[in-house]
Amino acid sequence: MLQGSTVEQRRHYAIRMLEKAGVSSDAALLRAFTHVPREDFVGRPPWLVSNHGSYREAPSDDLAFLYDDVLVSLDAPRGVNNGSPSLHALGIHALAPKPGERVCHIGAGTGYYSAILAELVGAAGHVTAVEYDDELAARAEACLTEWANVEVVRGNGLEWPREDVDIVYVNFAVDQPAGPWIDRLKPGGRLLFPLGVPIFEKRGKGPVYSGMAGYLLIRREQRGYAARFIESVSFVWAEGAQFSDWASHARLRAAFGDNWRAVRSLRWRQPEQPGEWYSEADWGLSTRPPDGDMAETTAGDGG
Repeated sequence: MLQGSTVEQRRHYAIRMLEKAGVSSDAALLRAFTHVPREDFVGRPPWLVSNHGSYREAPSDDLAFLYDDVLVSLDAPRGVNNGSPSLHALGIHALAPKPGERVCHIGAGTGYYSAILAELVGAAGHVTAVEYDDELAARAEACLTEWANVEVVRGNGLEWPREDVDIVYVNFAVDQPAGPWIDRLKPGGRLLFPLGVPIFEKRGKGPVYSGMAGYLLIRREQRGYAARFIESVSFVWAEGAQFSDWASHARLRAAFGDNWRAVRSLRWRQPEQPGEWYSEADWGLSTRPPDGDMAETTAGDGG
């Protein structure tokens, strides 16, 4: 019989993951990673481990294997995994969830990172965990019964949230932000999602992944939206999403080759401005700050 992990085991894991992410000073995040048992969300062994889209069986059913920076398959044919703990530590730290805040976690899988978000916002906060796949959503509901402040929704994450929230956290790649992700942000609200270009040659042969993408952090300011990339990433592509055209992908690919870390603002439902880093008709990214600048001391800079 597989025995559960110990608090000490999870705490050592949390320390290592936060150190790897460069956010070891985040005490609240350390407590959240320590509290949530990862094994409750990944199914019973043998576990399949992802490596750039291919899978191999874990060498043993020792829980020590799960408490490392590994991607564990949740649905191998669809390329859906319980993702890298260090990457999610970086992302969640950048979003800086606070007690009492409302979060929409999109692409929640079986809910492991939803539970960590729920720990951070506390009983006064709320997490809506949106999952496209019915089976994974059912598993998430079963896994998240301990967290009364989490609601699991079976639906298309491109259509959520449906009420105003403080945080939107997206765990699949897209080539443009979905309208509700921006429109439903409260003042001061934050969005983190993987923006990138898909690997088209894999279409029809299995899951589609982002070939070039960055974790894009958006913050709604008093006037405008601050934006910056916090890390280069690779994610499975959004299911149910319509691809942009080839020309848009070519321009976005070229933009990523031109100082993507210099991006500082999002243009949203406004006319195009000269000199943008990347431009579409109704949105764009610029290296110029918005009217309300994102302070460099906000989440994501090791504070």
